[in-house]
Amino acid sequence: MKNELIIGTRGSKLALWQAEHVARLIAGKYPGVKVTLKHIVTTGDKILDVPLAKIGGKGLFTKELEHAMLAGEIDLAVHSLKDMPTALPEGLELAAITERVDPGDALISPLYGELDKLPLGARVGTSSLRRKAQLLNYRPDLRICDLRGNLDTRLNKLDNGDLDAIVLAVAGLVRLGWQQRISQILPKHICLPAVGQGALAIETRSADRDVLAAVRFLNHPSTAAAATSERAYLKEVEGGCQIPLGVYGTLEADGLRLQAVILSPDGTVVIRDSVTGPASAADELGITLARRMLAAGGREILAAL
Repeated sequence: MKNELIIGTRGSKLALWQAEHVARLIAGKYPGVKVTLKHIVTTGDKILDVPLAKIGGKGLFTKELEHAMLAGEIDLAVHSLKDMPTALPEGLELAAITERVDPGDALISPLYGELDKLPLGARVGTSSLRRKAQLLNYRPDLRICDLRGNLDTRLNKLDNGDLDAIVLAVAGLVRLGWQQRISQILPKHICLPAVGQGALAIETRSADRDVLAAVRFLNHPSTAAAATSERAYLKEVEGGCQIPLGVYGTLEADGLRLQAVILSPDGTVVIRDSVTGPASAADELGITLARRMLAAGGREILAAL
């Protein structure tokens, strides 16, 4: 085991909280190891005035960290799992997926409180095509406004009166201690989360067996099984941020349940389905559900995009 581990992280408040959280856990487990953070600016951090879908989707918040890892500048990277592409660069792997906190989407609207109470034509901010399509499916009257930036930037735009509501991941708000800002956690039948939402991913070099072994204790088996199924689904659909889909796996008494939705960007065309099976077959469940939904009309939606 190395005497020092260098964790690569983005510089946003949330990314730093996540990296510092993992650093504390590692330091607690291995008191003799020095754990330090290295801040790295990603493409997604630099381009804040363009919707994610228009600049490439997934990988925008991970690529520079992965380059630093392959160059030996850092030993591991901490990511929001929902930002991770389903295919990793050669030489890197997911060493651990942490226990998920609430994977839901939060509506923040101090004036109106709930989605059903927003006035006709209300302005709702989100940078996510997934959220936009699901919101419009439920409330076609809403005006969805593109909203980029870190969590505090997005909250400031709401506070300035530019918007009637915004939608953010519950997990990020909870981690930063801002859960009091949440007006409503959107029900899953209205808004299914993104792949891996609420979990952290620990990425390392495949050849660095000591580091791989050292961070395995961070892996949460049931979260990892659900996320594996979700990521297999996404890979089969070949989707990223630029495709409006939600998918959510849960471990229940009868096994792993995976539910998903594929929508047209305006929310008018929707395909929903779910599948249940053993957690040991997480990959297969994701692939099976994806193929079924593509055959049921999902392929036409994606082709139109």
